[in-house]
Amino acid sequence: MKAEGVTRFPASIREINNLPEKDKHEIYKTLVPDWVSEDFDISSDSVGKDGQIQYMCPAGSRAMEVSVRRNPADIDPILYMNIADTFNNQLLVLLMVVNNPDAKRYNVDIDQQGNRTNFGTSSRNIPAELAAMKAGLSPGQVREGLRAFKRSVPHFELFVNSMGHDMFFIEPLAYHNAIVFERYGFNYMRGLKDMQTIHQGFQSDGDLYQKLTPNNPFRQPNAWKSVRGRSWAIHDGILGHPFTGFQMYKRVGHHAGVETFPNAIW
Repeated sequence: MKAEGVTRFPASIREINNLPEKDKHEIYKTLVPDWVSEDFDISSDSVGKDGQIQYMCPAGSRAMEVSVRRNPADIDPILYMNIADTFNNQLLVLLMVVNNPDAKRYNVDIDQQGNRTNFGTSSRNIPAELAAMKAGLSPGQVREGLRAFKRSVPHFELFVNSMGHDMFFIEPLAYHNAIVFERYGFNYMRGLKDMQTIHQGFQSDGDLYQKLTPNNPFRQPNAWKSVRGRSWAIHDGILGHPFTGFQMYKRVGHHAGVETFPNAIW
């Protein structure tokens, strides 16, 4: 259905998930950004168990997942998104991951006993984290990204608009994620004051700055200067508690102009 030139989808993930398989796949393939086919020659019709694109969208569920792999047997997807309805029928991006399949892999997601680290919240693989940090990666990254977020946001906004929504929510899993989202126009539903407090804490007279030390590779004295340095220190527990409870939102076509780390460098 079209209105004012915009294709109209059902207003919730659950409604889409309850559609026939073919129909919901036709809708969800619009989530896959153009750069996937342009950069990796992956057809939006390469779907299913043996395809490059896989959807997890069972009928009755309020959530969906899409993963795109260059080869179906690859461990890591090029693109992964997990989206859900909130209880008040808003859209929430639970997780979005972009990987460069040609980049070296760092097993920060699996500890030395073979258990999932769950982004470092359950356990950590310190040797892998040190190697990833040295290679310029941020906490939680198993491979370097593709710098594709900028190209993906407008595409996702079109999907959101087609569902009749004018905004969507996202949960940053780490400090550097929040700063990235700020740069692309997101505002805070929860956590703005906490982000401002973190920034003040990393100033020369701040409590976090005082905890930086050459004796800890994740909390080096110059870590306060960069987004990545701060994020690794926070991942290492410098706050005294996990980086949780943050939620951000983006209004379609609007840049909020929020900047909690002015003139940030990476």
